[in-house]
Amino acid sequence: MAQPITKKSLKEIPHYRYEKIRDYLKTGQLIFCSGSYLFSGIIQKLTRSTWSHVAVIYKDESLGRVLVLEAEPRYGIRLIPLSKYLHDYKGTKRPYKGQIVIANLNIPLKKEDLDSGISFGLDELTRPYDNYEIVRIMMRILFHVTKREKNRAYICSELVRDIFVKAGIIFRYQDTYISPDNIWNDSRVEMKFRIL
Repeated sequence: MAQPITKKSLKEIPHYRYEKIRDYLKTGQLIFCSGSYLFSGIIQKLTRSTWSHVAVIYKDESLGRVLVLEAEPRYGIRLIPLSKYLHDYKGTKRPYKGQIVIANLNIPLKKEDLDSGISFGLDELTRPYDNYEIVRIMMRILFHVTKREKNRAYICSELVRDIFVKAGIIFRYQDTYISPDNIWNDSRVEMKFRIL
């Protein structure tokens, strides 16, 4: 299991320059973000977690690109170069405001199974972000309502969960929703690098 971590202790972990670790990144690694944005703070408070976002790395070896496959509020499901997070987040010419960690899922995973999961994620590109799911999660937490509405929109952790389901990996969680922290707390997740 990735070690429990606070925002303060996360900032104390030495970080690596992207250029130094880029060659070690591979498809299927997880990206965990601890943002310092208003929306990030809402997610962190609701889930009582350091993490506000989770995504999957897709490394295209033939093009030499390291990409992030994610569900993002403004854009829905998208594929974006990891370097954009680090140098020009959302076109602001500034890096992502917060901390970013790369983690491994430490289990044997066949390439064809991982390819199946990534292909599923790529097939979902442009699906909308489930903005209302955040409100529904808040209502379930505050009022202990357990009903889950099934739809074709995603929050970040649902996309990651479904990518890995297609690869034959199940993340276990007890709530009626899955959060970035649920994935972080899986016994098979191990932190590899802090890059921001």
